[in-house]
Amino acid sequence: QVQLVESGGGLVQPGGSLRLSCVGSGIIFSDNHMGWYRQAPEKGRELVASITRSGRTIYSDSVKGRVAISRDSAKNMLDLQIDNAQPEDTATWTCNAVPPKNYWGKGTLVTVSS
Repeated sequence: QVQLVESGGGLVQPGGSLRLSCVGSGIIFSDNHMGWYRQAPEKGRELVASITRSGRTIYSDSVKGRVAISRDSAKNMLDLQIDNAQPEDTATWTCNAVPPKNYWGKGTLVTVSS
């Protein structure tokens, strides 16, 4: 059974930074194309950052230059460093495979506000 647990969210001021983490069981992150998804209030879920099996990173235009995705294969952990946070980053952030499998963690809430 696959379980994904996200953490690291919270309240951050515009321009601030935070680091999100995702720990998985029942799935080996390094064997999958993995990504971070963002779902703002009343909006659909969107893939904003991903890392392929070979380690290539891909970012959406909305976050490019502000976030960095990384993977720790030994810990089976997926991290996302967010810098220069923007109001549009206010969302529930979740990790999953790309394309997403039918299992989602609860996510971690990020609120960007002064």
